[in-house]
Amino acid sequence: MRIWPYPAIVAHRGGGKLAPENTLEGIDTGARLGLKMIEFDAKLSADDVVFLLHDDDVDRTSNGHGPAKSMTYAQLRALDAGSWFGKEFAGAHMPTLAEVRERCASLNVAANIEIKPCPGREVETGEQVAREAARLWNDVEPEPLLSSFSYAALEAARDAAPDLPRGMLYERVPAEWREQTAALACVSLHADHRSLDETLVREIKHAGLRVLAYTVNDPERARLLAQWGVDAICTDRIDVIGANFLEDAPK
Repeated sequence: MRIWPYPAIVAHRGGGKLAPENTLEGIDTGARLGLKMIEFDAKLSADDVVFLLHDDDVDRTSNGHGPAKSMTYAQLRALDAGSWFGKEFAGAHMPTLAEVRERCASLNVAANIEIKPCPGREVETGEQVAREAARLWNDVEPEPLLSSFSYAALEAARDAAPDLPRGMLYERVPAEWREQTAALACVSLHADHRSLDETLVREIKHAGLRVLAYTVNDPERARLLAQWGVDAICTDRIDVIGANFLEDAPK
């Protein structure tokens, strides 16, 4: 089994529920609370800039409207991606992957880059996100962990940057998880924690894979998953399930 250099607790979309998601301000929030790894979503603008956004549309997390894939990065950057969350975050923008790399370096945090392609852009997004990640994190330890719900995107990422570690993302772990993760040479399997049980975790680990469970916001559930052998827990509740949560748990 490949060495797993990542922390046990990962901040979902940068700052969990304490800051606007997929922003530098969110990353700052997670780091300020001591988190040593962040998860975030990367996709392509219309002019092929890799930037951070979860949804296909910009409506929910900005003051803009419409599909992200039809906007240039200059148009996307001009949007306010913070005021929807709180007035103290007014003016936050959707950062580029390059900006995120710089912030991760300054804060000494590791990255789980979820490749989140807009519809119809799976292959090109996987390829370009992986190439950009490999370039930006060159000779950095630990390497960024790439993941995606899109098999096609992760396959393209594998071909573009074969040395970067990969994890297949599932809402529900399918019967063919072994075949899919093997074909993609994955180091990990990432799953909705509600689809996991102790037996499945054991089977995944026995297959030589690490396990990341998302999005775990209940402390008792987090402890149980850790007891089952889950390697990483991605959480929104970074105020409750902090960096040292498992170490500080009563024995």
